[in-house]
Amino acid sequence: MSRVEIRRDGVILSCLDVGSARDVVVLLHGLAGSAREMWQTAESLLPARRVIAIDQRGHGHSTRRPGDLSRSAYVDDVAAVIDRLADGGPVTLVGQSMGGHTAMLTAARYPGLVSRLVMLEAGVGGRAADDDYPARLGDWFASWPVPFADERAAAGFLGSTPIARSWLCDLERRADGLWPRFEPEVMRAAIEGVAERARWEEWREVRAPTLLAYGGNGTTTAAEVIRMLELRPGVAHAVIPDAGHDVHLERPGEWARLLGGFLGSPDRGPVQSSGERPP
Repeated sequence: MSRVEIRRDGVILSCLDVGSARDVVVLLHGLAGSAREMWQTAESLLPARRVIAIDQRGHGHSTRRPGDLSRSAYVDDVAAVIDRLADGGPVTLVGQSMGGHTAMLTAARYPGLVSRLVMLEAGVGGRAADDDYPARLGDWFASWPVPFADERAAAGFLGSTPIARSWLCDLERRADGLWPRFEPEVMRAAIEGVAERARWEEWREVRAPTLLAYGGNGTTTAAEVIRMLELRPGVAHAVIPDAGHDVHLERPGEWARLLGGFLGSPDRGPVQSSGERPP
């Protein structure tokens, strides 16, 4: 495994790159995550595939306070990584939550770069009129009593859930203590782009074979999934029971089997959709 950097539009994008197979999978984490969070997923794909996991702008080891946090900036970052690290693709693009939204928009804007699309706990975006979830998320991240004195203090605040353990493993050690690898105001601005409007037209424009995967206790509504399947009837989908929003961390084995089954062998290509709808 190596960590590599590319520069685009004044932003450093840090990526984990592992494997040497010709079939390439690019992984996109969700809000406040990092490439490291996707490592279990990456391991499940080796050695049959090469895996590139991106620290998206504002996250992980990438530029912490980028000036542009628009959806277009995130999409063009992914295109630049594919162009420079994966010889212009096409690649399998896998994203969780906000990363899944980014993956969808990338597949719509740059169809030649994406051979297959996987969206985990992700939809078309938008929000209800009375739901300012970007503000709620930003306020919660701003409530973290940082710097944490040590790992024990951090765990005492964050807890022991799978996503909390992921954050704990990725804290940055500075002279005054431990810090998350993101800024609360950047997280709020980044997710605001997802919440701004529902991207139904972009969803219709995706031509790559697609898998929608969700946790049985996740955050995406059945109504949204059903409409997505109605607009693109050939899309595969699956629900992993007893999992919440962070399926890849909560049920890594089931998620790995689902992803591997969809991708199939590098020689045979993806497994086709069953056509069933979610409950």
